[in-house]
Amino acid sequence: MNYHEEEILGKAFDSRLMRRLLHFLWPFKWPALASFGVLFVISAAELAGPYILKLVIDDKLVTGDYPGLVRLAIFYVFILIMQAAGEYGYHFLTLWLGQKIMYDIRLKIFTHIQKLPLSFFDRNPVGRLVTRVTNDVETLNEMLASGVVSILGDIILLIGIVIVMLTLDWQLALASLTVLPLMLLVTDIFRKKVREAYRKTRTRLARINSFLQENISGMSTVQIFNREEENYRRFEKLNDDHRNANLESLRYSSVFFPVISFLATLSTALIFWYGGLRVFDNILSLGVLVAFMQYIRRFFMPLQDLADKYNMMQAAMASGERVFKLLDEPEQVSFVGLRHRMVAAKGKIEFANVSFAYNNKDHVLKDVSFTIQPGEKVAIVGATGAGKTSIISLINRMYEPTSGKILLDDVDTASIAVEDLRSRIGVVLQDVFIFSGSVEHNITLGDPSISDFAVETAAKRVNAERFVEKLADRYQHELTERGSNLSVGQKQLLSFARALAYNPEILILDEATSSVDTETEHLISDAIRTLMQNRTSIIIAHRLSTIKDVDWIIVLHKGHIRETGTHQQLLARRDVYYRLYQLQFGAEAA
Repeated sequence: MNYHEEEILGKAFDSRLMRRLLHFLWPFKWPALASFGVLFVISAAELAGPYILKLVIDDKLVTGDYPGLVRLAIFYVFILIMQAAGEYGYHFLTLWLGQKIMYDIRLKIFTHIQKLPLSFFDRNPVGRLVTRVTNDVETLNEMLASGVVSILGDIILLIGIVIVMLTLDWQLALASLTVLPLMLLVTDIFRKKVREAYRKTRTRLARINSFLQENISGMSTVQIFNREEENYRRFEKLNDDHRNANLESLRYSSVFFPVISFLATLSTALIFWYGGLRVFDNILSLGVLVAFMQYIRRFFMPLQDLADKYNMMQAAMASGERVFKLLDEPEQVSFVGLRHRMVAAKGKIEFANVSFAYNNKDHVLKDVSFTIQPGEKVAIVGATGAGKTSIISLINRMYEPTSGKILLDDVDTASIAVEDLRSRIGVVLQDVFIFSGSVEHNITLGDPSISDFAVETAAKRVNAERFVEKLADRYQHELTERGSNLSVGQKQLLSFARALAYNPEILILDEATSSVDTETEHLISDAIRTLMQNRTSIIIAHRLSTIKDVDWIIVLHKGHIRETGTHQQLLARRDVYYRLYQLQFGAEAA
C-alpha cells in the first residue's frame, strides 16, 4: 500500500478548502452566525471580569462605597452567568453544526462513490475509501466543532486583552508582553517538531490498519499455514513503532507546556516588579495592577490553545484535501448525446469493431464484432485473459469501449442511461456477493416493487426454495457478511433467484457452475435453463461441457474473435476450440 497520501499534512489554513467547506455550512448560516455572536459575548464577559475587579478596588474599597460594591458584585455574578450561558450555547451550536455538516459531507461522498466508474475502484483500495468517509470526515468535524471558531475566539480575546491593557497603562502592557517574542519562538519550534511527530503517527497508524485488514481478511490462510507467531511479531513491530511515534509527540508537549507556563509566570513577575514600583510612586493604582494580573493570565491561555490547535488544523486541511480530491473524481456519464429512453428491450446485442484497454495502452479486446439476435443463447469461451469478462463489463457499461460501438436493439448503449441499461440485464457472477441482511433483502436488494410472492416464486423456480425452507426464519433469515453462513452453491442459487426476480430481458452468466458439487451443479443447471427461457443469454464458461446446447459459440483468443459456430462445427474445425476441448476431455475430443 502507498502511504504517501496519508503522510501529507496540509497548511494550517487553506482558503480554497475553507471556501469549499463553506458550501456545506451555507444551509446552516443562521446557527453559524449565532455561534459567532455568542463568541463575542463570551469574549466580552472574559474582558469585563478583571475590569470589574479594578473598579471594586479603586472606586469602591478605597472610598468605602458599600452599596456600590454590592452593585458591582451583583453585576459580576450576572457577567459570570452570561458567560456560562454563552459557553453552553456556543458549544451546543458548534457541535450541532459539526454533526450536521459531517452528515451532509458523508452523504455526499457516499452518493458520489456509487456513481464513480468501476475503473476508479481498480486503482483505489477499499480501505482508503472507507477512511475518507469515516476518519477524514471526523477530522473535518473536529475542526468545525472546536477548531476554526475556537481559534477565532482566541484571536478576538487576545486582541481585546491587548487593547484593554494598552488603554489601562501602555507602559505596563509593553513590560508584561516582553516575553512574547520568546514565547512565539518556542511555539514555532514546538509546531514544527509536533508536525513531524504527527506525520509519523499517522503513517504508522495507516500501516497498522492495513496490516489488520489484510490479516483478518486472510485469517483462514494464516491459520492453515501456522502464521500466527510470525504475524504476531510483525504486528508487535508495527504497534511498537506507533507507540514510539506517539511518545515522541508527548515528549514535545511535556516540554512545551511547562516552558509556556514558566514564561507566563515570568511575565507575571515583571508585572509584580514594574507595576509594584509604579504603585509605590503613585503612578499606577492597585486596581489596575490586579486587573493586569488577571488579564495576563487570560492572555497566555489562548496562546497555548492556538499552539495546540495548529496541528489539528493541519490534519483537517489534509483531510479536506483528500475528501475534495475524491469528490472531484469524475462520475460515470449516464448517457452521451440525446438520451434514448428504453421502455422494453428485445435483446439484440451487437459489438461493432470494439476495442478496449483498461489502461488505455494494453488492449484486451481488439476490433471485436458480433451480433446476438433476440432470444439466442450464446457462449463465449477462451483461455484466461482472452477478454471474456471484459465483454460482460462493456455490455453493462461498467467500462466504456476504447473504440467502436456496442448496440442494444440497434441503439448505441452510450445513449442509454446506465440505470435503464442495467435494469434490462441480469448478471450472475462466479463470485456471488451476499449482503448482510435477510434472504428476502438479498433477492430484492431493497426494490419495493418486487412482492413477497415474486420472491418466493423466483426462489422456487431456481431450486433455492429447497434450502431456504430449512432456514429458521425462511425468507426473513438473517445472513451474515458476504453470506458466510451459506455454502457456495446456496449463494449461487440465491443469485439466480435475484436475477429472476428482476426479470431482465438479457441474462449473463459468468462461470455460474464452477466450484460446486455434482448435486448442486444439477440444481444450478436446472436453474440456468429456467432463467434462459425467452431471454437473450450470454454464458461465459471454462467448463465446455456446460455449453454444448447453446445456439452458437464465440471463441476468443488474445483479444480477437478467432472462430464462431456451434459446438459440433467448432470441433470439426480442429482449431482453438478443439484444442481447449481436448485439454479438458483428452481422447474424447478426437
